[in-house]
Amino acid sequence: MTGKAKSPPRTLVAENRRARFDFAIEDTFEAGMVLTGTEVKALREGRANITESYASPEKGELWLINGYIPEYGPANRFNHAPRRPRKLLIRRREMNKLVGAVERQGRTIVPLRLYFNDRGLAKLEVALATGKKTHDKRETSKQRDWQRDKARLMREKG
Repeated sequence: MTGKAKSPPRTLVAENRRARFDFAIEDTFEAGMVLTGTEVKALREGRANITESYASPEKGELWLINGYIPEYGPANRFNHAPRRPRKLLIRRREMNKLVGAVERQGRTIVPLRLYFNDRGLAKLEVALATGKKTHDKRETSKQRDWQRDKARLMREKG
C-alpha cells in the first residue's frame, strides 16, 4: 500500500449558529472536553445542543455551562446528567487570555461548534466575543440579505 491513509473528516455534532448573530466574534480557540463514556456515545449519534450554553472560568479552570447532551438509551442506570457542567481542557496561556478579557473587558466566552477531530476526540470551538446591540444585529441582517440578493443577480445575469 503506497501513500498515507486518509484521515476521517471532522464530524460536526452541534453548531451554535445563533452566536454569530448575537455576538461579534474576535478570537477562536479549540478546547477538549472531559466526558463520560455515555456522553461520547450520545455525541457519536449526533445528538447535542450548545445554543443556550456558555463557558465560564471558575477556580482556574474553564467549564461549559448548560450544554445539552441527551442520555444514551442503552446505558440504562449508568447514564449521565444531560445538563451537567463539563470541564474544558485548554492551554494555560489561552486560558489566561480568556479570563483576562472576561474580567477586565466584559467579554463573553461562547461555544461555536462541537465536533470530533481527525483523531476521533471530541472538541469544542469556543470564541471570545462581545455582545451586539440591536442596531448591529439589524445591520448584520441587512448585509446578509444584500449578499443573498447580489448572488441571485449574478446567477441570473451570468
